[in-house]
Amino acid sequence: MTGRRALILAGTGMLSEVAEALVRDGWQVVLPSRRYQPLSVPENRMGVAALKALRPRGHVPTQRREPGRARWVEAHWDRPRELAAKAESALGGPADLLVAWVHEQYRRAVLGACERLLAPAAPVVEVRAVGGPEAPEPLLAAHPTQLVLAGSLSGLPGNRPLSHTELSGAVLEAVSRAVEGRPASLHQVGQSRPLVH
Repeated sequence: MTGRRALILAGTGMLSEVAEALVRDGWQVVLPSRRYQPLSVPENRMGVAALKALRPRGHVPTQRREPGRARWVEAHWDRPRELAAKAESALGGPADLLVAWVHEQYRRAVLGACERLLAPAAPVVEVRAVGGPEAPEPLLAAHPTQLVLAGSLSGLPGNRPLSHTELSGAVLEAVSRAVEGRPASLHQVGQSRPLVH
């Protein structure tokens, strides 16, 4: 995955675990948002990967993964063309992956403005809130999309709110499916809050 580019559209820190995982895997990640939030990606020290992947005596590693990096650009959902222009400059080429969790009010405008930044047939992971009687349709039909529907309650026992870790895990699973080239699909994490009368 070395040298691949990902564009992550989400509120500050909302998908930071996803961005960190991609950077660790060698991706160049661009994160447009209002505020800067540093990522905690451990440095790749020489020899650590070799120790983790010990081979028989005499084995010489032939491939070294270049470290990825994350680049933040200041952007606002209510200025989608400006956001896309800044993201394009930071990407330095077509994005090989788009992960988007954009407020419903701005979703269509922001994703529409950023579609031109994607490589042909680049996969998309779109996070949306659970709601409505019908399953939502992907917005960028030309790109295979993994839809992640996020509920407000955890699917685990205890009737508690959906945790950030549960949501990040579901999005990371969808990213893996997207990168592997699996068919478009729908994933739900958590449950919608029951209506109270």
